[in-house]
Amino acid sequence: MATAARPRLGGMSQQFTDIELKQLADRWVAQWNEPDPGERRRMIRELWAEDGYQILVNPPEAVRAAAAHLSVPFPSLEIRGHDALFERVGRAYDMFVGAGDHVFEQQGEPIRHAGAAVAVTWVMRSRADESVAGSGLEVLTFGPDGRVHSDHEYVA
Repeated sequence: MATAARPRLGGMSQQFTDIELKQLADRWVAQWNEPDPGERRRMIRELWAEDGYQILVNPPEAVRAAAAHLSVPFPSLEIRGHDALFERVGRAYDMFVGAGDHVFEQQGEPIRHAGAAVAVTWVMRSRADESVAGSGLEVLTFGPDGRVHSDHEYVA
């Protein structure tokens, strides 16, 4: 789905207006639901700082099980830069949204936190019966240009 150009958010998160925070959350969720790879790439470049990164704080169960088997703490997983983020978002789209089974939605309002961070909660909802199939929390920080610099993701 092609969308009109979205305004770039201004400044650090403590300077975001309530409207800008809502736009941020809408854009955040939209990147995960975007079916067109070219548009998805454009959205990522607009939303994320060039050196932006996502850390999966609690990685998938298979990673945790492998770490436990080796008697080591499970590692967080890091995705860094536009190309890697494009692959990450595209893979999530293919796994959960592309087949038409699920859609990602914002849950509640974005919340400002200390240290120029913003928390965005989300759910992955079944299109068949609207039940919640997954949920999570993103803790975002921003670069001087207002784009996402870091995202610590916690999947429930």
